[in-house]
Amino acid sequence: MLSALSLPGRSASGRGQALLLTFAALVALLSLLPLAFVAWIAVDSGWETVVQMVFRRKVGQLLVNSALLLGLALPLCLFLSVALAFLVERTDLPGRKLWSWLFVAPLAVPAFVHSYAWNSIAPGFHGLWAAVLVSVLAYLPFLYLPVAAQLRRLDPVLEETASTLGRTPVQVFFSVTLPQLRLALCGGGLLVGLHLLAEYGLFVLTRFDTFATAIVDQFQAVYNGAAANLLGGVLVLACFALLLLEITLRGDERYARVGSGAARPGRPHSLGALAWPLLLVLAGFVGLTLGVPFLTLGRWLVQGGAGIWRLDIIGEALWQTALLALCGAFLTTLAAFPMAWLSIRRPSRLQKLLEASHYYVGALPGVIVALALVTIAVRFIQPLYQSVPTLLLAYMLMFLPRALVGLRASIAQAPMELERVAANLGRPPLLAIWHTTMRLAAPGAAASAALVALGIANELTGTLMLAPNGTRTLAMRFWSYTSELNFAAAAPYAVLMVALSLPLVILLRVEADARPVR
Repeated sequence: MLSALSLPGRSASGRGQALLLTFAALVALLSLLPLAFVAWIAVDSGWETVVQMVFRRKVGQLLVNSALLLGLALPLCLFLSVALAFLVERTDLPGRKLWSWLFVAPLAVPAFVHSYAWNSIAPGFHGLWAAVLVSVLAYLPFLYLPVAAQLRRLDPVLEETASTLGRTPVQVFFSVTLPQLRLALCGGGLLVGLHLLAEYGLFVLTRFDTFATAIVDQFQAVYNGAAANLLGGVLVLACFALLLLEITLRGDERYARVGSGAARPGRPHSLGALAWPLLLVLAGFVGLTLGVPFLTLGRWLVQGGAGIWRLDIIGEALWQTALLALCGAFLTTLAAFPMAWLSIRRPSRLQKLLEASHYYVGALPGVIVALALVTIAVRFIQPLYQSVPTLLLAYMLMFLPRALVGLRASIAQAPMELERVAANLGRPPLLAIWHTTMRLAAPGAAASAALVALGIANELTGTLMLAPNGTRTLAMRFWSYTSELNFAAAAPYAVLMVALSLPLVILLRVEADARPVR
């Protein structure tokens, strides 16, 4: 075994790798349940029904809408994340620490609360551009966090060496800095893209039709399971296309190094006369991301008065939300680790296939995942119908991409040579991984768990279908009141969702600040 571990590129014995591969395959099989359900619906419906439901003008419009949304929102998020992260991490911008917190804070506001806020102050602001604006404001932190963290951890010697060779700052950025941000940009961009494909509440309120809104409308209007699930099949294909693009752009480059590198931050660039105009622009941006939702919630609270704070109902919803979020985050992060390790340490065709199985389910609306699990539970394991284990399984499937992206980036920063050394010193393969890679990746694992918990605390559609009788989370209460246009009664639940999310956002920000152990 020791001789095998000593071979270049080996980080665990064959048995240890086989165990991780087995665990990853089991999670992949569970992830494939919704896809198998969609395929079964297609076969059961017959080819004529498939042609009638899929090859029609409405589906073409939804494809165009999705392409426009991704084509506009994703580049804006990518550009803004790099620009904001560079200003905070690599310039002498006044108040950089404060700005870094303000750019992350919108994560605490659920996407559909962002949308409600804009719908409240501008009732006529609907359509594509409204959807793009609210999407960028709500999802930009998913890209800003990994990009800023990666910028902070780059070795400044590489950039300084390029400068001494006569390259201008712009040339240094595009030839040295930007390529090293590829993993963070690809992972964060994939995460944002999956959210754009699967989001429901945000686009309902901006009156912009996507596959997610069309699928939910089918269930709510005529409960046409075949039509909704066939649309879900098209959405799965769109997700695979997005995943293939991310894998192609990501490449197989190595991002870890052995050695400490530079133990100092890079010298910040001077903004000079641009500092104050940039501060005004950033203040306006923060006003859009934080000012609009908080001012709107404040107005709802004032209009509702003390009577909207029904502590018995609110307290129960808060407790149920927190408990489900913590349990779901732990389960999802644990399930994502084998795949994250394999994607960095053992890239292969099989690994990429398993990774695609982990990712694609994140693009499915919660209603599709929930319906698949409901059907399986009712037909084969009826005691699991509307049970906590089934609900937690749905959360795990829906939020696997969040956990996988963060874990993958953290493991990529941990040199594989340390695993070989630990194994050569007599540690069993899995313990060697646990005591080296997992220790170094612990901040990323905590951040991934926080990101998952953040999503679970604000998840709506899957919870509505799968929650056991008597379960009423904050998101369910909020949506119930807003569906009745009772915005004042919904305000306390929105405020509590933000309050519950804040500690998780703080954890994400703190862990992003932590430099990896070399």
